[in-house]
Amino acid sequence: MTGSTTKQTSPRRVGLFGGTGFVGSYLVDALLDNGFHPVLLVRNGSGAKLRQPDRCTLITGDINDAGAITRVAEGSDALIYNIGILREFPKRGITFARLQDEAARRVIDTAVAAGVQRFLLMSANGVKPDGTDYQRSKFNAEAHLQGTNLDWTIFRPSVLFGDPRGHMEFATQLSAEIIDSLLPAPLFHAGLLPRNAGGFSMSPVHVTDVAAAFVRALQDAQTIGQTYHLGGPESITWRDLLGRLATARGRKKLMLPAPALGVIAAATLLDRFEAFPITRDQLRMLLEGNACAPDDLLALGIEPKHFSSEALAYLNDVPHQAAAA
Repeated sequence: MTGSTTKQTSPRRVGLFGGTGFVGSYLVDALLDNGFHPVLLVRNGSGAKLRQPDRCTLITGDINDAGAITRVAEGSDALIYNIGILREFPKRGITFARLQDEAARRVIDTAVAAGVQRFLLMSANGVKPDGTDYQRSKFNAEAHLQGTNLDWTIFRPSVLFGDPRGHMEFATQLSAEIIDSLLPAPLFHAGLLPRNAGGFSMSPVHVTDVAAAFVRALQDAQTIGQTYHLGGPESITWRDLLGRLATARGRKKLMLPAPALGVIAAATLLDRFEAFPITRDQLRMLLEGNACAPDDLLALGIEPKHFSSEALAYLNDVPHQAAAA
C-alpha cells in the first residue's frame, strides 16, 4: 500500500455489526475517541457487555433480523462488519457460512439498498477461495463486497492480541491451555519426522492498532477500494511465540515436537465436541502460518506494537483459564 494523505469528510454515525465482542469493544472505543457516534446492533441482553453504552445508539436485534439491520443502516454514514467466529458449533446454528458469509452479504446488500456508501469489512489474513470453511467464508464476503459500487475497505489482520476484557483472546487462551498446562507445549509439525517443528510463523498484531486502522480508513479517502494486511512489526515462529508467552508469565516451558497428523486424526473423531481444544481446520491453518508485513499499518501512520512481555502484561491480570466467548 502507498501512504495515504488525502482526507475525506469523515462520517459521523457509524453502524457497527459485531460491537460487543473482543475486537468490537476496541472499535467502539476508537470510534468514540475520534468523534464518531457508534450505532450498534445488540442482541437482547448483550448491552451489558458494552463499556460506554450511554454514548452509543443501540438497536436491539440479531444478525438474522432484517428489520434491525435496516435500522442500523438507516441514518448511518458508514457501516462496519466485524462479526466473526474462530470455531463452528453447527448444532447451535453457529457456522462460518452463516455468520461470515451469508450474514455479511445481507448487511452489504442492506447498505446498498439504504444508500450507505462507505463500508469497512473485517476479514483475515490468509483467506482464499479453496481454503478451509473459515477462509472460504471470509473470502466470499470480500468478493461480494468488491462486486458492489460501495466505497469499501477490507482489513486482513494476522492473529490479534490485547487485554481480552472478559472475551476470548488469542494469547490468553494459549496461556491458559498450553503455558499453564502441566503437559509439554506442542511444537506441531507436518509429516512423521520433526523437521522444523514449531517453525511456522505469524505476525501478532495488537487490537488497538487494528482499531486505529479502521478509524484511519473512515478519515482517509485513499483507503477506498483497498485491502490492508495488518501484521505486527515482526513475524515470529510458533516456538518463539510460546516462549514469549511463557516469559510474560514468568515461567519456563518444556516444548516437544508433536506430529500434526496424530492431532488431526484425533480431531477427526473428537472436534465435534466443544471440549476438544482444536479442530482439524484450525490446525491446518496454523501449519500454513499467518505472517504478513507491518507495511500497511505503517502506511496508515500506525506504528505497530511488539508482541513483548510489556504488551502481554495483561496475561498476569486475567484469570488463567480460557475466556468464554
